[in-house]
Amino acid sequence: MTDSDHRRQAPLEAMFEATRLTGLGRLEESTALIQRTLLGLGNRPAQGSAQNAAPAAAPAGTPALPPPARGTDTPGVASPEPAQSALSPERVRAAVEGVVRGLGRGMAPVLKGLEGLGLDHLPGSARAPGPAQPATHTPDPGPGGGFADGHFACTAGERDYKLFVPSRPRRPAPLVVMLHGCTQTPEDFALGTGMNALAERDGLYVVYPGQSRRANGQRCWNWFEPRDQGREAGESAIIAGLTRAIMAEHAIDPARVYIAGLSAGGAAAVNVARAYPDLYAAVGVHSGLAAGCAWDLPSALMAMRSGAAGSEVSGSGGSGGRLPTIVFHGDEDGTVSARNADLVLAQAGIADLDAAPERIRAEGHPYTRTRYRDRSGRVLVEDWRVRGAGHAWSGGSPRGSYTDPRGPDASRAMLDFFAQHRLPDRI
Repeated sequence: MTDSDHRRQAPLEAMFEATRLTGLGRLEESTALIQRTLLGLGNRPAQGSAQNAAPAAAPAGTPALPPPARGTDTPGVASPEPAQSALSPERVRAAVEGVVRGLGRGMAPVLKGLEGLGLDHLPGSARAPGPAQPATHTPDPGPGGGFADGHFACTAGERDYKLFVPSRPRRPAPLVVMLHGCTQTPEDFALGTGMNALAERDGLYVVYPGQSRRANGQRCWNWFEPRDQGREAGESAIIAGLTRAIMAEHAIDPARVYIAGLSAGGAAAVNVARAYPDLYAAVGVHSGLAAGCAWDLPSALMAMRSGAAGSEVSGSGGSGGRLPTIVFHGDEDGTVSARNADLVLAQAGIADLDAAPERIRAEGHPYTRTRYRDRSGRVLVEDWRVRGAGHAWSGGSPRGSYTDPRGPDASRAMLDFFAQHRLPDRI
């Protein structure tokens, strides 16, 4: 992680710690932490200013993070010089009071209040945390296939999307729905995963719904919002409706429709797949979280950091029978704890299956692949744990954002897993 990444994350980490302290009744400590954070942000040069445009070079050996301030155990929150702050004491006092009041209702009003102070450069300031902005990429349709823009609207809402159509589709053809991560776009996600080239080879369709900035400032799918998690409501309904629209327009095999995603997209994919077990034959979850593991931003941050408590995740299987699931997660993921992968697996019902782990040493990252079989020997769940990998699509292309080319090929593994499952086969 770069120095700038640390500086972007520190304010949100401080707000998370303030939430925890408030919940423990340590209001004075929480208030002091918030004040230090706001003052530190006020010391930053305004975006576009001459000072910001030509920063002084840091001396050799400068640490990536400032030392912790005295009296706090929160890393990366230093005590600034109040005289240099761009925020007046009155504004800081008002902000602290507003933030503390907001903590009781969740982090959304807290972040909104910070935006009102001109601090809109906070990561995830709209509704959810997200990584740094990716670079702009040129769309890659894949060899021989077409990559077209589309738009879908229903009573639950509307979204743009990109659809990959293979040059020689199967008749009928499988369909894969791909949900990008925070700050990503459909074009970026297609490039990073390399899914279009594989789809051209296999003769299948791939649709990439795009999250809008109106719905989330960081383009995160709102997986942690109850209104977006259930059937026939919110973003789950939009994605399911978009899927049905593609199926109606093209020769899609209704028994071979799948959904997958990365990070926030992975969490949303599980929500959608479990809400519509009659529509999706299997789900792929890369660096994501279990369905229903959060219900607001504070619980989302908690789940991302350490995994939701077991009692907060609904039981395995789900309506309509067991949901075939393939999971990818790096064991050094500092954004979404790998414990969330365990919860996704538990939700998929691995307790009733026979596990067969394989430890594989590859030229890139070594990894462990565990296949879970039923009594007949069919693989219903796969778990890929990639050693040394962080929060990135395993085996992806560096042309896209948040990819790790050294890992095993998650896109190929997911398509191979999907090929084993059809809706009538669900048990």
